Amino acid sequence: MIPVLSRAEVFLDEWYDFRDIGNAVGELQQQITDWGAPDWVPYVTASLIGVVSILLWTILSVLAFIWIERRIVGLMQNRIGPNRVGPTGLLQPVADVIKLLLKEAITTANADRWLFWIAPIAIFIPTLVVFAVIPFGEQMVLADLNVGVLFLIAIASLNTLAVFMAGWSSNNKYALLGSMRTIAMLISYEIIQVLALLGAVLFVGSMQLGAIVQWQVDHDVWLIALQPVAVVAYIISGAVEMNRSPTDIAEAESEIVAGYHTEYGGIKFGFFYQAEYLAGFAITAVIVTLYLGGYTMFGLEEWIPGWLIFLTKLYTFFFVFIWFRGTLPRLRIDQLMAFAWKYLLPIVLINAVLVGGEMLLWQEADLSSSVAIPAFIAVNLTYAVLAVVGWAAMLGHTTPERTAHRAILTREVGTIHYGEAAPNA
Repeated sequence: MIPVLSRAEVFLDEWYDFRDIGNAVGELQQQITDWGAPDWVPYVTASLIGVVSILLWTILSVLAFIWIERRIVGLMQNRIGPNRVGPTGLLQPVADVIKLLLKEAITTANADRWLFWIAPIAIFIPTLVVFAVIPFGEQMVLADLNVGVLFLIAIASLNTLAVFMAGWSSNNKYALLGSMRTIAMLISYEIIQVLALLGAVLFVGSMQLGAIVQWQVDHDVWLIALQPVAVVAYIISGAVEMNRSPTDIAEAESEIVAGYHTEYGGIKFGFFYQAEYLAGFAITAVIVTLYLGGYTMFGLEEWIPGWLIFLTKLYTFFFVFIWFRGTLPRLRIDQLMAFAWKYLLPIVLINAVLVGGEMLLWQEADLSSSVAIPAFIAVNLTYAVLAVVGWAAMLGHTTPERTAHRAILTREVGTIHYGEAAPNA
């Protein structure tokens, strides 16, 4: 009986507790230390394991979701989607990768070669680095920085430089125009992203992502309930950041071909494609961590692995962006820019001021969490409704002249009727 009990104890030890894979890495670090290795060796080993794990997860997730997205969008648009390569088209992403690897990497004659070659790498690496500060579990974070939110903002801003490098170095007017309009969009919506993230930081009082998740656990509430305006603003800004429909203005084929990466082909284009997809996962991971409780689920993480809860939330929310792509038409550049500066920016700016006032009231009046949080949820939800409806009315979008009617596709394809009754079917 004694050997059986010891085996059971070993089996139930934290090393085997895969609710948090960080337990296994911690045990390996301890073992390396017991072997007498220098102090830096366990930390380097754990870092390498984390980097390789993130890299493998991102590659496999992108390959899987390329197929999933094509099938889902196909269903939304009454098509089949990939169905030729492998069973039900499962090997289509692999075939695409092989094609990109085998295609000749052409560099145009008058391009700035060094910048032309560096740009795909410069836009790809930051999308990977973002995941270093994302807590996949209680101990599953590569670097839980105390300025994690600031780190996310700083890394996101690097895209602007990489996009300009790609457009300018191509020595192509369409690529240059595409890069400049993309930079204009990124700068405009990065301001909105910063103001949206500011609300979560003000409520928690910390920029550490792990602390933000723990605050939601301690107060038994997700920040999406306290910050509905910020979440919606961040989703829209994220769609611009990852260059996805309906905000993929950089690739308006009828105007500027493929935008800033017009001259790129083969694996160089593959880096841009991978970076856009990884940006989607990064934006979704930030939303899940800051506003949806991260790896927690109101105590369910005690029974189900936190990393599994986190990935379930991430993949589920990423479906929202797939849904956008399959249903919404592409906006014009003037519409997108006007929406940022005239509509979203004033709303999120007022939201940040409102949150600052709420936190000041919470501290000065010494309110309990059970009183303050429900009251702030009611106030912020009310503000969200009034801001959307009121600001739209102030800008004149609720007048009959600006009210669009649904097109009748059986008679007039693509027609939008303003200021008149919708035609009868």
